[in-house]
Amino acid sequence: MNSTISSAMTAEKILGNAKYQAICYGGYRTKTRENEPTIAELKEDMKLLSAINIKVIRTYNVHHQEASNLLQAISELKKDDDHFEMYVMLGVWIDCKNAWTTLEPNHNEESERNAVEIDQAVRLANQYRDIVKIMAVGNEAMVKWATSYYVQPAVILKWVNHLQHLKKQEKLSKDLWITSSDNFASWGGGDAEYHTEDLNRLIKAVDYISMHTYPMHDTHYHPVFWGTKPQEEHFSEKEKIDAAMLRARDYAVSQYKSVVGYMKSIGVNKPVHIGETGWATMSNELYGDAGSKATDEYKSAQFYNLMRDWTNKAGISCFYFEAFDENWKDSTNPLGSENHFGLINLQSEAKYALWNEVDAGRFKGLTRSGKPITKTYQGNEKALWMDVKTPSELVTK
Repeated sequence: MNSTISSAMTAEKILGNAKYQAICYGGYRTKTRENEPTIAELKEDMKLLSAINIKVIRTYNVHHQEASNLLQAISELKKDDDHFEMYVMLGVWIDCKNAWTTLEPNHNEESERNAVEIDQAVRLANQYRDIVKIMAVGNEAMVKWATSYYVQPAVILKWVNHLQHLKKQEKLSKDLWITSSDNFASWGGGDAEYHTEDLNRLIKAVDYISMHTYPMHDTHYHPVFWGTKPQEEHFSEKEKIDAAMLRARDYAVSQYKSVVGYMKSIGVNKPVHIGETGWATMSNELYGDAGSKATDEYKSAQFYNLMRDWTNKAGISCFYFEAFDENWKDSTNPLGSENHFGLINLQSEAKYALWNEVDAGRFKGLTRSGKPITKTYQGNEKALWMDVKTPSELVTK
């Protein structure tokens, strides 16, 4: 029964289907990716995500053991339980020559490692055809603020065409959807510098567009929607925050529409889904209490719920970033926002966005790192609100 369901479910049927909620996943529990999560730990995580109706997860690379171990873990869970369902958007890491070295990155040439990464991803996609339904060539690999590693669209196009050719040769499943997951601007939704013929060819080559939108970051970088409007000064603190979060949602919607608009302007009409969006719960940087006052568990929960509501109703998949906190991302700065995007923290506590799931008993009998899932702040909402700050005036650059 399970194998029949898995074979019948394709990317085309999964994406945009509200019954198949999506999330970005990394299972690292320590400050270094040298400590790979074990098969048992990966199974723990998959059971937790399945309990809240997550059925599609996004990974980022195959050069770490995590991706292959994850696919093995899901495969074993399916064998143990005929009704267990989990699919994967397999990420293929792409970067430029000299990326992550002491040498100057050469953004016009690609890393030799890219070909190895592609070959490994193809092998895994074929080995786990019942699980891998989407392949994403690169993660924010074209956006020019990724100064350590970005490549030109021609590199992504080359590998997308390669994978599409393998599908035609029946060396990959014909139902596997190929995309690249990148910032909205990289897909033509922002500055005109990205509007190139290679990008247009790429849009025509992918099976769908996977775009990223991060209003949280833009509460500092482009805060036109943030803060408190003059007409809101009489609002309660909660009402002021709720109004700002609605504008944050609308800001994400506008970026989504800008990508759709550019795509249609070049004569293309295909699905556009959100490959990444999220809202950190803590920051000692530009988004925290000393900056735009954007990061806390209440605002994060509001954004999560608003984005889920909008995308579910609109028939858009939203790979929310991310399932669990990972502290390798900014290992020298424990309070850095990159460490705090998860819905569940490293103490096995569900953040405010998932308190209702705890109350509903969704995690009953499940653990992470051997600990049952409890609530942050010991479930004390008044204590939580002590850490919620109101952006009292419209923030400017």
